[in-house]
Amino acid sequence: MNATVHRLPRKAARGSVVDSEPPPSQRVALVSGGNRGLGLEVARQLAAQGMTVLLGARNNAAGEKAARQLRHEGGDVVAVKLDVTSDEDVASLAALVDRDYQRLDILVNNAGAFFDVDKRASTADLAMVRNALDVNLLGAWRLTEALLPLMQRHNYGRIVNVSSSCGTIENDSDNCPAYRISKTALNGYTRMLAAELKGSGVLVNAVCPGWVATDMGGSGGRPVKDGAEGIVWAACLPTQHMHMNGRFFRDKRQIAW
Repeated sequence: MNATVHRLPRKAARGSVVDSEPPPSQRVALVSGGNRGLGLEVARQLAAQGMTVLLGARNNAAGEKAARQLRHEGGDVVAVKLDVTSDEDVASLAALVDRDYQRLDILVNNAGAFFDVDKRASTADLAMVRNALDVNLLGAWRLTEALLPLMQRHNYGRIVNVSSSCGTIENDSDNCPAYRISKTALNGYTRMLAAELKGSGVLVNAVCPGWVATDMGGSGGRPVKDGAEGIVWAACLPTQHMHMNGRFFRDKRQIAW
């Protein structure tokens, strides 16, 4: 796997540089894995606040269908091609955002997969573990590295890594090894990046949406709308809550790592 990350330069944006919290109508948000389920609902709720939302999807047709649906609901939503495991996709998207918007205010790393509920640590499919790490951990890492300069340019940003409480250290369940390990690692990455960016105006947090009724979660979970609300809340934390950085939340409340 080619792990090259192409970072954007911290050049001055066209027009004035905004070093304070921009109003929702001026914010640009990107949601990975946004064409269905939790990602689609997060995109919907962000767009309902008046933001421009870039809806990332691996499949162009699926992404455009989802974006068109949200535009019919009144949202300013643009479908963008994004496979978070692809260096080329990530670099192309970073260049597009830089060219067309000159800023990114919110990044929701939602793309995720490989809920291997029938596996155990002693019998895990290591190919699946590698794939889970590439999507759930390295996908978020790759995308964040490429787009972070657009937040640093304006000294403002909110990065939300969609995680799971099953990735907490204290969780001793023995199923879903690929998924659990990838989310545990994502939580560690969240804390490390948050510590690095402390005081920069960019907040980095992880959010567990709980068990929601999606294609991955199954039909027994709670409404997707409820799970998405906590993610959107973290993505919109106001400047007076700059201390809420490097934390893990569920339903707007901090939970243990």
